Amino acid sequence: MSNAQALTDDTFAAGVESGVSLVDFWAEWCGPCRMMTPILDEVATEVEDRAKVYKVNVDDAQKVAVQFGVQSIPTLLVLKDGKEVQRFVGVTQKADLTTAIEAALG
Repeated sequence: MSNAQALTDDTFAAGVESGVSLVDFWAEWCGPCRMMTPILDEVATEVEDRAKVYKVNVDDAQKVAVQFGVQSIPTLLVLKDGKEVQRFVGVTQKADLTTAIEAALG
């Protein structure tokens, strides 16, 4: 099981409203999305006390995907207090994600 917590259309706003979050928009059928899982687990372990790591299944949470204009997956967003501060599309290396999270944390 992933270290990243799942969010839905109903739980998304409450999950990301405060602090720094990394959100992975993915789908079960997406190969590159599955490649991101171990990377996200490492990121989640590294930042666990300072930032949250979430997964949003675009098949189940279409409203949130549309709200953030997600057009291809995986799309990873770094959010601060619910606002997008950085976006990555495609398989992204752990170092790039942790650097973006550290920048958002200030």
